[in-house]
Formats: sequence, structure tokens, C-alpha cells
Amino acid sequence: MTKPKEKSVESIVDWFDQHKQSFYILGWSYLKNQQQMEELFYRSIVKVHKELRYKRDLSFETWVTSIFLHICQELSDDRSLQVSEKVEPRHDLFNALDQLEKVEKDAVVLTYIKGISQEDTAKLLQVSVEQVKEYLFSGLQSLRKGMGDGSHFNGCKEYQQNYIDYIERTLEREKKVDFEVHMYHCQDCQEDFAAFKEIMYTLLNFTESMKDFHVPSDFMEKVMARLTEEDKQRRLKRKKRNRMGIVFASVFVLLMGIEVFTGSFTSLYYTWAEEDPELREYLNQGLGKRLDLEAESNGVKIKIRSAIADDVQTLVFYEIEDTAENNQYAIIYNDGASVENDYDIMNRETGHMYYYFPDLKSDQNNKEKNVFQGKLSLLALTKDSGTIKLKITQLLKLVRDPSDPNSFGAYENMEYKKGEWNFEIPVTKWPSKEYALDESTEIEGIPVRFNKLTIAPTATILKYAVNNEHPEKRVEFLTADNLEVNNKKVKATIYDSSYTDFDMNGSTFQTKFPSLYGEKPKEINVQFGYARLTVEHQETIELDPSSKYPQTFEYAGSTISIDKVEVGKTTNVIISNHDIENRAFESLNLDIVSEDENEINSMEMNSEEVFVDKNGIIDMNKNPVAFDEFEQPRYFTTVLDIHLKGKNAAENVIPKKLIINGYNTTKYLDDVVKISLKK
Repeated sequence: MTKPKEKSVESIVDWFDQHKQSFYILGWSYLKNQQQMEELFYRSIVKVHKELRYKRDLSFETWVTSIFLHICQELSDDRSLQVSEKVEPRHDLFNALDQLEKVEKDAVVLTYIKGISQEDTAKLLQVSVEQVKEYLFSGLQSLRKGMGDGSHFNGCKEYQQNYIDYIERTLEREKKVDFEVHMYHCQDCQEDFAAFKEIMYTLLNFTESMKDFHVPSDFMEKVMARLTEEDKQRRLKRKKRNRMGIVFASVFVLLMGIEVFTGSFTSLYYTWAEEDPELREYLNQGLGKRLDLEAESNGVKIKIRSAIADDVQTLVFYEIEDTAENNQYAIIYNDGASVENDYDIMNRETGHMYYYFPDLKSDQNNKEKNVFQGKLSLLALTKDSGTIKLKITQLLKLVRDPSDPNSFGAYENMEYKKGEWNFEIPVTKWPSKEYALDESTEIEGIPVRFNKLTIAPTATILKYAVNNEHPEKRVEFLTADNLEVNNKKVKATIYDSSYTDFDMNGSTFQTKFPSLYGEKPKEINVQFGYARLTVEHQETIELDPSSKYPQTFEYAGSTISIDKVEVGKTTNVIISNHDIENRAFESLNLDIVSEDENEINSMEMNSEEVFVDKNGIIDMNKNPVAFDEFEQPRYFTTVLDIHLKGKNAAENVIPKKLIINGYNTTKYLDDVVKISLKK
């Protein structure tokens, strides 16, 4: 197996699709139903994509297997899933494997089901090769019992340890001769070895036969559909922000300053010398110092002015001067800027990357046409202090929009300045205060639990979790709008909430607020923003290509039109619903099947949408579109254009049924929850 050449989710899905057979069998060794299998592939793809850029000592195949195995174990250990979900028929061997000790099962499954070497198995289990052999032997012995072999284990122990190496022909010659001589004279060992060899061959023959094991034809399509749906809202935001001159997706609005710290002192020097009010506040509080590190390349000078680190993030304040022309540039992390020693110094496991819009409204960025001051958010440190090795190879050119000088050019017209700027930035991490929370509430009948409040010098973080225990309705995303601590209220923007983790039971989220550093919470009030919901509401509509269209049907209180069913090598189905007033859903989760359910090879969907807020439909052609000024914005799909292709390119695809599985909707919330602190 080779590593995907690209780092996109699609390339990783393609890689899993090419190797789905062996991983599918590996999954069934631990799991008991199809829904768990889909969750397993989904979570594995997400985790591989998230961690693909990190360095590792294992080969790509072994590394992916380690992730896959870990998620297998998480899902198999989840008792709530085992009770609540349907258990599907499995091969007797899989059921027998469930009876083994964990390490025995892992060793047997990796070595004989997945087919990796004992050396790689040892790396994954973090044990020696000799220990792997012991686990394999004891595991195979246990399988004999589990599969009804009533024979006794009467072989000589000093020779039993050589069974596996002898069968696999890896036993040293001297030991091999001694083993064969002993077998010739010992009846007990002959019987014991024969029984052991039989179970081992049964396992190997089973693995060989599983090469023809049928993976459901729509399995990877379902996994990809979920990935697509989860990512849809983020891609929609990016698409809309591109139109208003925002150049990167899922980013967070710039925090304009922080609250004055309790018990702080005032520095006359920084009051007069530092014009950036946010950085000046940090410096006045003694949370950082002026660095003024400089590097110049290709006519552009970059100055690292200061760096402020805590448990949430590491803020780097910079200034860029174009010494040759009147241009302004910004640093974009992972797009020309990287930390060379991030593996050694940054918190990659629990850290969260934040982004800040280039601020063209500030006074300092409107004084000179060739100077720009900005800030860069990096991951938090793993140590109390260290040196960040920041490497910059390109800068984003900020081209101001003539119709709005406070915004810059669209994503598709980005320009870059090449060069090489290297910095070694000394940083000291300042402590944060964490408060365990003890409160829960419900959103649309779904439990929400508040976990933790973190008050750090650079930000305030609220973490909360959704328990999607009712499959008919799920909260896919939940934002917090306002946070009030000791009668001091801070507000988040719609971009400040994000996932931190997710599983089959629900998701954990966090919202970043302006810093409340120095506050000692006595009372906490949280007001939610909005919840994005998925509702399971299945309905099947028969399709007849010979009938005349358009035709209508009722769904979730709305009238939906099937405008076209046009059969061909690429079959076209168009459905629409332009009446969005009081509509229960924003988009539908649907599928189309043919009479032969395996006939359809691919389904491509193109959509038309309208953007609305409380005051009605928004004209998206207006430039610029001030998204932050809208009240309760929502995107409604009005037309869905579906293209179907069959496995046999020479035959027409004839659709028979339109299956609507459910819909997505957004609920804006006014709930305010009072939260007590754990004692």
C-alpha cells in the first residue's frame, strides 16, 4: 500500500476504497453491525486526513491500520451501541475471536486476518516480537476451545513455543531438526500439534476465502455522503465568504482587544510606543515583551513584534513592509507559513488552530500603503517555554476591494509574494484557569452537557457536548452566542464555534469568546446561538420515466415538485421547492434506486440555493455582502439536479424510487442557561 499523493479527503476516501476489502474484514473482526462499520470507516478517514501531515515512524499502511484498529476497539467497547443497535449475523470465527483476551485478539487479527508481519504487529501493540508470538500461540489455543475443539493440550510446553515458527518455516535449522525428532517420538505432541495446525490453517483458509468477501456496493458511497454532508455547511460558508473578499474557509473573526486585567500595572513606555491596542494591553500586563525580530527577502521585510502564549494558543504579532512597492501582505498559516519544530514544541493532540482575518480597518493598517500589521495564531505549547522555528515561503497579497476599502480581493484572484523568511521566536507559556462545569440542558429535546470553562490570557473557551441518543433527531452543530461571567458579558461571532470531537453518540463543541482573564467566576450564564439539526423522516416516492412530469408530492408539510425524469446513459432527475416560507427543512438527505439496486454506479448532485435572514431573501450578487449584519441567516436548497450513471456505460439507468431519508434544518435559540461550578 502506498500513501495518497494528495492530502484531500477525497484522495483518502479513494485510498480506502482501493483497500476496503482488507479493512472491511478487519472491522468485522470487532464490530457487529453495518452502522458501526460505516461509522468506523468515516471516523478513520477523518482522523487519517487530520493527522496526515504529522511525522511518524511507521509505514503508511501500518500507521493507517493503527488508527483503524484503535477506532475498532472504541466502537466495540461502547456498550450503549451494542445494546441499542441491531446485531447482524457474523462468521463463527469472528464470534470465537470475541472470546479472546484483548491482546490475544489484536495479535491474531492483525497477523492472520489483516495479514501484516509479526514485526509490524509488535510495533502497533508496542510489545516485542517474542511477546507477539506468545499472544498468537495463546490466542490460537483459545480459539480451539472457542470453536468446539474438545482435544486436550497435552503437548510438551518446551516444544509448543515452536509451533508457529515451524508452520511458518521460520524456525532455525537446529531447532527445526530437534523439533521434528521430538515429534516423531512423542505421541502427545503429535496430537497436540496436529490440532493446533488445524486451527491455524482454518484461520488462514478463512482469510484466503475472505478475499472474495462481498463489500456492499454502496458502502463507500454512504461513507462519502456523510463526509460530504458534514462538510457542506463549512464549504457553503467558504463559498459565500469568497464573494465578499474572504480568502480562507472556516476562520474566526478578529478579536478587537482584551479586557483590562484585574490588578495590572500600567507601562508608560508601551502606552506611547505601541500603537496596536491589543498587543499594548498584553505588554502592559507583562504577558510578553517586544521582540522585533527581522528578516528580509525579495524586497519584503517581516518583523516579529511579539509572541504571547497560553494553554489555548500562541499569538504571534507581526509587521510586513514592502520596501520596493506599495503593497500590503499577510501571513497565512499552512499556506506558505509553517512551524518546522511543531512536532517537538506544539500541542498537536488536544490543540486547536485559530485563524484571524487580516484587519484592514485598523488605524495602523491605513497609515501607510506598504505596511501591514497582523497576528498569527499557532497551536499552544507543550512546554512552559521554548523556541518556535517559524518558516515563511510566501505571503498573501492584500488587494483592497474598490467598493469596500475594508475588504480585499476574492479567493480565486489571490496573489502571492515568494521569498524565504526564517525566525526563531522565544516564547513563555502563561497559565490558564480551568473550571469544571456541572450543568446540563436540552436543545430540541436533545441533552446538552456543559463540560469546562477555560479562562486564558488570549481567549475564553467554553466546552459543551451533545448526546445524540435519539437517532430520529440529531444536533450536528451547536453554537454559543453570549457568555456572562460576574455580570460581564462577552459575545462570540458565528465563526467562533467549532467541533473538538465526535462519535456515534454525539459531538463535543467549543466556543471561543474574548478573554475574561483575571475574572473569578461566581455565576455563569450562557446563551446559545443556533443548532443545526438532522431529522430522520423517511418517505419513498415511486418514479416512472414513462409518466409525464412535473409531478408533486407532500413531504414534511411542503409540496415538492419532481420536474424531470430523463433516462439516458446519464439519467437526469430534477426536484424543486421554491416556497421557503415556513418550510421545515433547508436541505434533504435522499437517494435514488433503480429496479436493480446495484445498477447505479454514481450519483452527482448540483443544487441551487437562496440565502435568507429574518427580513427575507438576500441578493447574493450584491457586492460586498455584509454577512455579519444579517439576522439569523439560513441557506435553503430550491433546486436539486441529480445525475445518475450506471455500472455498464452502454446501458441506460432507469430510476424506480426516490427515497428521502430525512432533512437538515437550522434552529435559532434564545435559551439562557445558568451554570454552577463543580466544587
